[in-house]
Amino acid sequence: MKQEPVVLGFETSCDETGVGIVRGHTLLADALATSMAEHERFGGVVPEIASRAHLEAMVPTVHRALADAGVRASDVDAVAVTSGPGLTGALLVGVAAAKAYALALDRPLYGVNHLAAHVAVDELQHGPLAEPSIAMLVSGGHSSLLLVPDLAQEVQSLGRTIDDAAGEAFDKVARVLGLPFPGGPPIDRAARDGDPSAIAFPRGLTGSRDPAYDFSFSGLKTAVARWVEARQRAGEAVPVADVAASFQEAVADVLTAKAVRACRDHGVDHLVLGGGVAANSRLRALAEERCAAAGIVLRVPSPRLCTDNGAMVAALGSRLVAASVAPSAPDLGADSSLPIDVVSR
Repeated sequence: MKQEPVVLGFETSCDETGVGIVRGHTLLADALATSMAEHERFGGVVPEIASRAHLEAMVPTVHRALADAGVRASDVDAVAVTSGPGLTGALLVGVAAAKAYALALDRPLYGVNHLAAHVAVDELQHGPLAEPSIAMLVSGGHSSLLLVPDLAQEVQSLGRTIDDAAGEAFDKVARVLGLPFPGGPPIDRAARDGDPSAIAFPRGLTGSRDPAYDFSFSGLKTAVARWVEARQRAGEAVPVADVAASFQEAVADVLTAKAVRACRDHGVDHLVLGGGVAANSRLRALAEERCAAAGIVLRVPSPRLCTDNGAMVAALGSRLVAASVAPSAPDLGADSSLPIDVVSR
């Protein structure tokens, strides 16, 4: 009996150099290198630093992935790579590397959408995706609600970030509170000792006249900063745990309410949660609570698979191979603003 094809995936859209290997829906390897420590002193990702770090990490990360998977390069049946959206320079490193491996191995190449890959990675943990599904992707650069009728061919945007994405708001609020970068994990930890109802922070774009599925966390970020500044001007101590918990609750409240609403409005009973912010403990707990109450099946990958990684790219590549989607042309390039409805190119 012929085994399912082995797919090698490359992810370099931001500061993580990810190389994943899958066979069908089975994860064989997920090797990762990060340049996060090099960006920390700048309070955000510096594109040039990220690109150079990808160049240095690429070949060692591929070798580690092959060793972890117990396969040789010649065992690979197809190559997949994030071709957008993301940082242009960083994307170019991954695309160039993937094209080189595909050419050297004489294997088909698939340029895939970073956001669709965040949905596909769940199949490595929970099996084939129910179609249609609603997907909510929450990261440093994106807060997106998607309708997924067919992950290999059709993904529709229902809503997106208008200004600050949820992950960006976490980073900025962490800076205001004197917490480390990136802000997601420190705020999550601080919030465990806080009261989520201590401060009534605003819920953006939740009025009756606001877009049903779009997101805005700029006002929330500003409200937190002003609240903290007012305490400091008054010479009062800032209750970091309460601020973190109240801010985190506001983000989770808006995200989960809109996701459940999208499921109800479109008659879909499966919700996939993905992206780096999906590792947040309160977001996961509130999503589980609200989905259970609404009769919606919630699928959330493990925290490691929520953040950017090569496994998610390989997973989407595997779906494309299984669906007999045509591979990319040899002149595949990077597209920093690749729209979500373009699953592969």
